[in-house]
Amino acid sequence: MANYQLYRNTTLGVTLQDTLEEMISQGQLTEQAAGKVLSEFDRSINLALDKRINKKVNFSGKLSTYRFCDNVWTLVLKDFVVKEGNQGQHNTTPTSQIPRVDKVKIVACDGKGAGQT
Repeated sequence: MANYQLYRNTTLGVTLQDTLEEMISQGQLTEQAAGKVLSEFDRSINLALDKRINKKVNFSGKLSTYRFCDNVWTLVLKDFVVKEGNQGQHNTTPTSQIPRVDKVKIVACDGKGAGQT
């Protein structure tokens, strides 16, 4: 499984990076050790999401733009709606947790390593 660094931009990832930078500036941690911590974070978050998340969702929207570069899809959708995956196909009621949004950007990477199928 590839260890993407996408999750470093989440609240958890940004907080971790801020804490590591503070520890480096106070001399409590070396930059190499901080790099190892971030690499372990990347590996762990990818593994946790792969193994522990099994919720299926369906989404729909009007495709505004798309790009495929370096094995990464970037999609921008307008009038975006998310539905729980276990609902019937003809049920068009969106989930209550995720409201309809005007525009969303999705970045999708291959979760398998290059040698896996």
